[in-house]
Amino acid sequence: MIKKYKVEVDCANCAAKMEEAIKKLEKVNNATVNFMTQKMTIDADVEDMDAFMDIVEKECKKVEPDCEIYR
Repeated sequence: MIKKYKVEVDCANCAAKMEEAIKKLEKVNNATVNFMTQKMTIDADVEDMDAFMDIVEKECKKVEPDCEIYR
């Protein structure tokens, strides 16, 4: 399942680190976090994407505590 989200991230370096962290999660096929467009795309083999996004958000907040993911 591929989903796109608006994301608020402060710098390109943080976006890259968030992308790396998401890609390491189980069942993630691919992920991109684009600082310029403030968009996140996640391709993951999960049934409940909302529950999975809770995990993604926790990982992203480890990198940048004040980031926001708009679902």
